[in-house]
Amino acid sequence: MLAALAGSLFLLSRETGSAYAKSNAEWIVIPNQPVGIAKGIFPGRVAWVHDPAVASWDGKTGNWWDENVLSQAETDKMLKESLTTLTGEKSEKKAWSSLFKYFNSAHNRKNQNYQPGQKIAVKINTNNTYSHQDSPELNASPQLILSLLKSLVNEAGIPQEKITVFDASRFITDNIFNKCHAVFSGVVFVDNEGGDGRVKSTYTDNAIPYSVDNGKLATGLATCAVEADYLINMALLKGHVGQGVTLCAKNFYGVTSIDRNWRKNAHNGFGPDKQGTPQYLTFVDFMAHKDLGGKTMLFLIDGIYGSKLVNGIPDPKWKMAPFNNSWGCSLLASQDPVAIDAVGLDFIRCEWPDAPDLAFSDQYLIEAAQADNPPSKTKYDPQRNNSMISSLGVMEHWNNAVEKKYSRNLGKNTGIELVLRSLGTGNR
Repeated sequence: MLAALAGSLFLLSRETGSAYAKSNAEWIVIPNQPVGIAKGIFPGRVAWVHDPAVASWDGKTGNWWDENVLSQAETDKMLKESLTTLTGEKSEKKAWSSLFKYFNSAHNRKNQNYQPGQKIAVKINTNNTYSHQDSPELNASPQLILSLLKSLVNEAGIPQEKITVFDASRFITDNIFNKCHAVFSGVVFVDNEGGDGRVKSTYTDNAIPYSVDNGKLATGLATCAVEADYLINMALLKGHVGQGVTLCAKNFYGVTSIDRNWRKNAHNGFGPDKQGTPQYLTFVDFMAHKDLGGKTMLFLIDGIYGSKLVNGIPDPKWKMAPFNNSWGCSLLASQDPVAIDAVGLDFIRCEWPDAPDLAFSDQYLIEAAQADNPPSKTKYDPQRNNSMISSLGVMEHWNNAVEKKYSRNLGKNTGIELVLRSLGTGNR
């Protein structure tokens, strides 16, 4: 009954919001009305680590990833803190053990830790790359990738050769590859072109036929993802034309067999209806697919810089507290793919309400939270094998941009729990 009521409230907000005419800022959102079933050791938990000491780039001198402006020591701390906060454990080693055990138990594999021989693939976002040469635009943070590899190898005990870092649709640039390869030469790096130490991506054909006839969308999936036992989705905190945001769900698009020239790719079913009418959305298929969302044990959103737009250098700085006209300096982590994108969306829509196409950008999350009975009445079955899709996670909006509280923060036993851990004392 509560879930049905919450769903109706979301639909009511959409009917109200459909009356907006002047700008995205008039998009009306009803807070703290959760729908869906929360996932995770602590259901619906999103760990938010904020460390003002991690990034001190002035926006014009050198590169945003240079060692003197993006601290490796601080990203190491942030990654550790995100893992321990998410799991409630005191060490990275125990945190990884808890993550593996939870994932395997949820997938009917016994309550077991990582097993020898298993493979892990890390999907990063290097959308704004054009060759192996470094791009000045915002992409995955090299330091944070290295922090993750340190943690996987040194704390979780994963053999280097069993780890793949990839973006099958783009390039792994030198600033990422050289930094990480120098420390972990056994880790495999896969991108769209290969060469220069990278492996060229191959694809499993027709691995994702989608729930509905989806035009010319690419149906192949990167072999490294299909063959992996676990995925880690490391997305970026950015706005995006058409969809409003590009977070964890959108990051899966880069696993498909798309052309690296975005102009040659179909984007069917990505953007919400302009009037807020529920409809089939491809992101839900990504989140539900066995080799994408179904294989992801950890979702991360790199908000060290964050950006209003999908392209270009990081810009502008964040005005809302606790950022106070500085960079985002944040890392989000969750086991719930819906909850983490809901939090990322709340940050972007409240910081930049005039960003492109934000209106109704929560629609894919509402569909995903109720994937077994979505507002659009779509039968989500991305593998077309008559599999039963249940709720993919929990969706709600926070109470306001000042307190940033979700239902579990307000003492309820449903919805999202946003747990903030503050590190550092200010810019270096």
